[in-house]
Amino acid sequence: MADSPRGGAGGADAAAQGARAQNHPDPVTTAVTEAHRREWALVLAATARVTGDLDLAEECVQDAYAKALTTWSDSGIPTRPAAWLTTTARNRALDLLRRDAALRRRLPLLIEEPPDPEPDIPDDRLRLIFTCCHPALALEAQVALTLRLICGLTTSEVARAFLLSEPTMAARITRAKKKIAAAGIPYRVPDSEDLPVRVEAVLTVVDLVFTTGHTAPAGDDLVRTDLVDRARDLARMLRTLLPGDAGVAGLLAFILLTDARRKARLDAHGRLVLLADQDRTLWDRAAIAEGRRLVREALRRRPPTRYALMAAIAAVHADAERWEHTDWLEIIGLYDILLRHWPSPVAALNRAVAVGFGRTPEEGLRALDALAFEPRLAGYAYLAAARADILRRLGRVADARAAYEEALLFTDNEVERGFLTAELGKLQRFEGKR
Repeated sequence: MADSPRGGAGGADAAAQGARAQNHPDPVTTAVTEAHRREWALVLAATARVTGDLDLAEECVQDAYAKALTTWSDSGIPTRPAAWLTTTARNRALDLLRRDAALRRRLPLLIEEPPDPEPDIPDDRLRLIFTCCHPALALEAQVALTLRLICGLTTSEVARAFLLSEPTMAARITRAKKKIAAAGIPYRVPDSEDLPVRVEAVLTVVDLVFTTGHTAPAGDDLVRTDLVDRARDLARMLRTLLPGDAGVAGLLAFILLTDARRKARLDAHGRLVLLADQDRTLWDRAAIAEGRRLVREALRRRPPTRYALMAAIAAVHADAERWEHTDWLEIIGLYDILLRHWPSPVAALNRAVAVGFGRTPEEGLRALDALAFEPRLAGYAYLAAARADILRRLGRVADARAAYEEALLFTDNEVERGFLTAELGKLQRFEGKR
């Protein structure tokens, strides 16, 4: 479809849902909503560094956002909303800690130096990510907790990303936070000997943050720029922390090369533009050049990481001056290597699409149909949309229409729904002329 790769848990939900409930938001509501989208993770991470307790930190940040709605109406919107929110949340946390007899127990832990000096970390959010991505937690719990705490996604949005019910996801997030507290997982970047074990989980999380932002699962906007920007910033932080890590270089390259197409993905009317039809003069050439350099560096490692291969595929698209010049056989070969190292149904789907362009539509359709019984792709709109496109090119209009209708059933992003509806309308008009 698009050119995509594709307890205390109520704090961000309350702020986001409260703001959305306003039919005609005033400037303060708008400012708080924007601060929630862009600054939630920064404020939470800075507060967690004071409390050492994620539930308490989240409660205090929720209180700060609620207080902003009333205080900013009287005193005006501050020049630096994040600083105001962080100060308010941390003061609230310190006040609660002072009231708690546990302060005497907590304070020595908060001021205790780690056994080895921490690396120079430019942002508290990275510390919070490493806390969320502790190996004591299952990988799915790590990802869910990071999407919730770092990215500010509501519990409902996280549940949708995992294809789970909201109560199930809320329970999973709560259990993960309780496990962090019970295990005494420290709020810091791990020591150098433990760092490699943790990096793979962190890379997985940052990749999912980017994918979620690149094509938003739901809503009126195709792109959640706050998530895309956050993923890129976190990847750059990881690059500073681990300048020689091929996985980090590959992930940053993938983000840069893929997001370089952002300005070309919508037309002047806000309609989706497929990769084949994009104005490539709008692509960010500086980001592409940086991405290419990082790809070359990442591919020196053998075997290559999955992020290096994903970035290499994005680089092949970036190298094509026109859609017709795309080296589809190279892309298919890269997907073959990727699937050997990372057997993902989404990668298999993308390979099938490439086969449909690089070989024949019939071969592409057979590859897509081979994925029909893959349980992880059940309800995945891009599978139905890819089939619809190939069936349309094969002239199987009735089958294509059914596939577009199926894709619409599973699509919650309004920009993508608009594209699919338009394609369906073209087929129906074509059928009417026959």
